[in-house]
Amino acid sequence: MIETIKIGTLKWHHILNPTDEDLKYLKNNFYFHPLDIEDCRSEYNQRPKIDIYDDYYFLILHFPHLDKKNKFLATKEVKIFWGEDYVITIGRSHWVVAEMFNEAKKQSEKKEEFAVGTSDALLYKILERLMKETYTSIRKIGDDVESSNRDLFNIRAEKTIEKISVTRKNIILLNTIFKPQLPLFGKFESGAIKGYAENMEDYWGNILDYYKKMWDMTEDYEELIEGLSKTFDSLQANRTNEIIKILTLISSILLPLTFITGLYGMNVNLPFQNDPRSFWVVIGAMIIIVLFMTFFFKKRKWM
Repeated sequence: MIETIKIGTLKWHHILNPTDEDLKYLKNNFYFHPLDIEDCRSEYNQRPKIDIYDDYYFLILHFPHLDKKNKFLATKEVKIFWGEDYVITIGRSHWVVAEMFNEAKKQSEKKEEFAVGTSDALLYKILERLMKETYTSIRKIGDDVESSNRDLFNIRAEKTIEKISVTRKNIILLNTIFKPQLPLFGKFESGAIKGYAENMEDYWGNILDYYKKMWDMTEDYEELIEGLSKTFDSLQANRTNEIIKILTLISSILLPLTFITGLYGMNVNLPFQNDPRSFWVVIGAMIIIVLFMTFFFKKRKWM
């Protein structure tokens, strides 16, 4: 179903779950390119792009969104048709777009004035809200990196490994979202995207600044989590080596004692076997061996 808000001469159409009838209406009334209509029909995420036509633009943008557990990031797609006197948001768009539309709808019902008067200004407001929401998600990733840093020396390795792995997965997703869209947003500031209103260069530049800032943050977090991962691996390897070292030393000390007890457990004639003090002689010899080997290992700084 197509919902519409009228803002002066500007119209904002919003289609949450487009049907074939909705897409046919867009094709017949706005004369959009058939390939753009097909992109709107697709349920799979398309590659981010902006198609430039004589009388409209078609944008497909990706933004990260945290799942219900506030743990993993997922990609949310925003599809926008942008003309001189209209903006059309379509598909299973980011919840921020739906929220903005509902806010604007309530304002319209209350006969309140809107802060936008052109399609360029409305598009800027949508992009700005999406950038702010994305920034909040990236700050959450930054908090996870800081938490992993604090837990680096935690004895409970499983939780630290899980936290680092989840953070790395989220950062990889951010990279796949941001990297292909950098040149796309650069077209706004460079003037390749003319738009329909004047003096929008500063506003488009602000959007690009937002995006570059988030990209820089993502790169910083990526370097940090990679460093933390390598440090954690080194710590775990060192702990494992220490454990193996202690077990090896214990085995080395017990080896001659095991040999003596095994020897005197044999059914053959051995020295002192008929002596009533043989038990204590063997025990004494074993204690001397333990003390000697402990002293030797400490002197060689093996323990």
